[in-house]
Amino acid sequence: MSKLTRLVVIGAVLAQLGGCAAAVVGGAAVGTSVAMDRRTAGVYVSDQEIELRALARLREAFPQKTERISATSYNRQVLLTGQVPDEATRSRATDVVKAIPDVRMVFNELTVSGVSSLTSGANDTALTGQVKARMLRDERVPATKVKVVTESGVVYLMGLVTKTEAEAATNIARTTSGVAKVVTLFEYLN
Repeated sequence: MSKLTRLVVIGAVLAQLGGCAAAVVGGAAVGTSVAMDRRTAGVYVSDQEIELRALARLREAFPQKTERISATSYNRQVLLTGQVPDEATRSRATDVVKAIPDVRMVFNELTVSGVSSLTSGANDTALTGQVKARMLRDERVPATKVKVVTESGVVYLMGLVTKTEAEAATNIARTTSGVAKVVTLFEYLN
């Protein structure tokens, strides 16, 4: 079944839910995201589930130490970012996430440090927005197919891309004002 067909079917099913506008709008947004993604619908949903499971399992493993850990899954590869109080927590976080079904690889970019400030978080959010906006304006980059995550000024790029697309996306991120470093975690199509 094609992605467009799935989107239409999902939209029709959601429309039958008794007129719940939020469900229809939310379902359409998810359907559009899936349709524009290079991952299959199953992998897309699996990535969402992996992120939720990762955060739940990390909270369970480290009840007081996970307030600043983020887990981002793309094509069943998980990027861990944020701050942890010690090296033992950092190392164990990888093991906790690797134990989740369907996880192929874990990139542990956690740093051992205190919790970053609200200003730092706001700066990271702004940098992510700037990088994404620049990618949207550049026809060489399939911006909807590149996941951008920023932590402490470091931009992480994930996605299923060609080498040419990866080079263009990396160059855009590197030349964005305020970016300290770019880490590419791409999977290549060619």
